[in-house]
Amino acid sequence: MKKNVRNMAMVIFVLVTTLTFAQEENKQLVYKLNIKQEITKATWRQTQQAFEAADSLGADIFLIHMNTYGGTVLDADSIRTKILQSTIPVYVFIDNNAASAGALISIACDSIYMRPGGSIGAATVVNQTGQAMPDKYQSYMRSTMRATAEAHGKDTIITGSDTIYKWQRNPLIAEAMVDQSVYVEGISDTGKVLTFTPAEAIENGFCEGIAENIPEVLKRVGVEEYKIIEYEPSWIEKIIGWLVHPMISGLLIMAIVGGIYFEMQSPGIGFALGVAILAAVAYFAPLYLEGLAANWEIMVFVIGVILVGLEIFVIPGFGIAGISGVLIIFVSLVLSLIDNVNFDFENVEVDGVGVAITTVVLGIFGGFVLSLYLGNRMFSSNSGLFKNMALKTVQNVSDGFVSVETSLFDLKGKSGIAQTMLRPGGKVFVEGEVYDAVAENGYIEKDEKIMITKVEATQLYVEILE
Repeated sequence: MKKNVRNMAMVIFVLVTTLTFAQEENKQLVYKLNIKQEITKATWRQTQQAFEAADSLGADIFLIHMNTYGGTVLDADSIRTKILQSTIPVYVFIDNNAASAGALISIACDSIYMRPGGSIGAATVVNQTGQAMPDKYQSYMRSTMRATAEAHGKDTIITGSDTIYKWQRNPLIAEAMVDQSVYVEGISDTGKVLTFTPAEAIENGFCEGIAENIPEVLKRVGVEEYKIIEYEPSWIEKIIGWLVHPMISGLLIMAIVGGIYFEMQSPGIGFALGVAILAAVAYFAPLYLEGLAANWEIMVFVIGVILVGLEIFVIPGFGIAGISGVLIIFVSLVLSLIDNVNFDFENVEVDGVGVAITTVVLGIFGGFVLSLYLGNRMFSSNSGLFKNMALKTVQNVSDGFVSVETSLFDLKGKSGIAQTMLRPGGKVFVEGEVYDAVAENGYIEKDEKIMITKVEATQLYVEILE
């Protein structure tokens, strides 16, 4: 009896598992991507990742959940191209706003659904202050919007003996969303950029229906059984987003400056230089991926560092190379934080430049202050973290310790010849040896007879022997 019960339970389990598996198999896979922020290079990068994941999973539908006021045209153009080339049907649910670059992306999708009270349009290219950009930018956006609308083709309508072709999405209407001078009879007047409400968008072919939420959108496209997988930014994407924050950028600048300063205080190549290099990579890499730091801006930074290095290790003193290097480093750090295109700053907001300069100035100043503080604390001979790496023995002059060879003092009063011209520094030949020397009075020509008048530290002073 117990055996029969176990067999019956096994049969029921197998049947339930099979039915469940069959139900899962019958469900359509919907891959969802959220675009609910400003459209940037990060949005384009995440869109690529989302499409790759949808392809690998064999998704039946790619659904964009959108609520954006726009963003960069180039990144939006890349996203709309990806949508137009997709083999998976792409739907968009406009959850309130699809303005500017968001309108371009939406029009590229196979079907558009809008929440009541939403809007689509207003695709004029503007700068960060909201002012319209020159016509060359508007022309590019007009053609892109027109081409996107045309990509959806025409409907063929046969009435009697006449065949009429009607655009599924009118390219002229798409242009009117960009340019206020475009006139569409019965739809838009000149002087106003076109924006549609859901009802207006449906009436003019720029929306397939109104929905309150994602399940309602899927119901309207005829999908009853479905499974939604939502794109989640990878940990790398999250780290990039964290590193580009102005506060973190300032801290990285502090680490760069502090590392270089510490390295200058100690001979050789050590831990401090490694910190500076890692901080520089962490500073520039995410900005490069975000499209802020260009190749040439990174090269400018490297050139600045090289000039400072030459000034420290090759050229004595602190002159043109050092000052130029510092200025170049400062400029490269500022440029990497603002959204300029090469040397075109037309689209750069003044506030953005101010934030960038403030971030760099505070970072550099904080780096110097922190370096001085940590240098004292970490290498203190009493309680510093690296106290065992610091020199603690003092060699006093009173104990007979001197920093030069005593034999140099014996040269006072000796005579020789100038091996090179002294102006005032040069080299002299005295008793079979060559020494560095400084002329006390003016210049001394090569091969002139000289006499050593005094010796201070490691420096010989000479004058012409009469």
